Amino acid sequence: MEITWYGHSCFRLTERGLATVVTDPFDHATIGYDSLKLKADIVSVSHEASGHNFLNGVKGFSRVIDGPGEYEIGSVFITGVQIDGSGKKNNNHPRNTLYVFDYNGLNIAHLGDLREVPSRSEIEALGNVNVALVPVGGGGGLNAAKAAEVISLLEPNIVVPMHFATPAAKVPLDSLDKFLKEMGLSSHETQPSLKITRAGLPEETKVMVLDYQRG
Repeated sequence: MEITWYGHSCFRLTERGLATVVTDPFDHATIGYDSLKLKADIVSVSHEASGHNFLNGVKGFSRVIDGPGEYEIGSVFITGVQIDGSGKKNNNHPRNTLYVFDYNGLNIAHLGDLREVPSRSEIEALGNVNVALVPVGGGGGLNAAKAAEVISLLEPNIVVPMHFATPAAKVPLDSLDKFLKEMGLSSHETQPSLKITRAGLPEETKVMVLDYQRG
């Protein structure tokens, strides 16, 4: 399958013969990057904010998933796990839904605007995660240190960082370098998309940095 990043928390997940998913489409006027002109069968929304729920940036979809539950759409199995926005029940932050997309046994977790390290039971609810799409730049999402802690709990094969500062982003976020330092990496290579198979997954957790693509 192929995973493509369009900036902020927006990805497109594609696999031949299965439904295409776009996660957390953003309003470029607020977030930056190029305006989105994506096509998908399913759109997932982690929470109600213009950086994550801009449905006008996607065409052709038949389903919007914006909360917890279990879904089967176009032979893709989706699990949504809702987590409080900041770990406190009496706050004004929106609740956040984490999603796991099961593409023929290849599990991709999108952590949305996760702010705090989830509980053990919440981690277990996500099940086995092969690829974790993780916010690393602070702001509304995890900072570098918390992101590294979440990754140690999830133990994914591959980590793809998202929601960090780039030249195209308008939102004030931390740089990717802070996260890479937390992960013990001094350098990194970028690639336009991530093409993976179950057989090709690394045994040890590997960080893969994607270039944001024009939507």
